[in-house]
Amino acid sequence: MQEQILRKFFLGFIQIHILHHAKKEPFYGSWMIEELSEHGYDMSPGTLYPLLHGMESKGLLEKEEKLVDGKIRKYYKSTKLGDEILQEARKKAYELFKEIKE
Repeated sequence: MQEQILRKFFLGFIQIHILHHAKKEPFYGSWMIEELSEHGYDMSPGTLYPLLHGMESKGLLEKEEKLVDGKIRKYYKSTKLGDEILQEARKKAYELFKEIKE
């Protein structure tokens, strides 16, 4: 139960992290899974891809398909709305973390 509660909290942090990287340069899903694991998040493709698709449908990300080694790879990058949301999320997260840090 505790794991489920924490996972729900962390999904918001993960979305901010996704927007951060999507603004810097386009990324593909398996790269993001590795990136998140470096920060202690155990994210499966079954969790990440629906999250990316949801962010895409909300207009935060856009997807471009590229042929890489004979396979189609989907790259995600931030939209103008995604950049604006990231900027606002950074401000709010900064204020919140200043208050709750030990």
